[in-house]
Amino acid sequence: MTVEQDDIHDLCTDAVFERGENYYREGRIHDCTRVGETVKATVQGSKLYELTLSLSAPDFSPRCSCPYDGPVACKHVVAVLLSLADEMPPDEGEQIDAALRNIDDNDLHSFVRDELAHNRRMLDRFLARFGTEPGKPYTEYQKDVDDLFEEHIDQYPVVVDAIDFSQFTDIGGHYRERGQYRQAAAVYCGLVAGIDDNIHRLDAAYDHYAQVFQEGLDAYVECVTAADLDPHERKEYEAFLEERAETGAGPHQAQFERALSVLQSALGSE
Repeated sequence: MTVEQDDIHDLCTDAVFERGENYYREGRIHDCTRVGETVKATVQGSKLYELTLSLSAPDFSPRCSCPYDGPVACKHVVAVLLSLADEMPPDEGEQIDAALRNIDDNDLHSFVRDELAHNRRMLDRFLARFGTEPGKPYTEYQKDVDDLFEEHIDQYPVVVDAIDFSQFTDIGGHYRERGQYRQAAAVYCGLVAGIDDNIHRLDAAYDHYAQVFQEGLDAYVECVTAADLDPHERKEYEAFLEERAETGAGPHQAQFERALSVLQSALGSE
């Protein structure tokens, strides 16, 4: 797919487009790589921001770690898209495919094991796609979310970036595709609990966190509804929502209560 300037302009305001143009001309894009239809880049703003976008999505589905809360594309995304319009980077997926065709199975097995041993996030994604044993409890996913917030307050006591939680939604999506709804529910439960516990740390990108929270809560209800639960299990999943409806952050209590009502209605609970 090619990227046209008119397509970029449609994603943002004139002011954002102009700022993105300036960023591109100033050489603020530190790196830009492409694997298939996925592009990853790092752009220098007030700090380094990481972003991803999809060349196959109608609006490129951009995700940037900056705190921008406006229409689809921020200035960092605009800068990267303008660079793609001028020159599309080579598809490194072709090199990967060529290597995979020629690699020995034992060598590949050894490499994957070593990489997974040193990268917990990759291991979680791998097990969500291919694992046969039950995955982590929701409390461990919740801790992973806590750790992400900790990583983003190394310089300031508040979070001003839009943290990328796609690792959790991707993992949850893989479990759902495989019909492992209990494990998917654990992922979404950890995600919403982690955001709820850390919401007081935010000082920007409020819309981003509100959207991730609501989508995670909706996914939790959908997964619990889809799972084949006995009455005791149902109570356990409902209890999480009941507790958070009373003790959760103020902006979230009503959402937890609505989610509980939807879940009880779907499960026929009293």
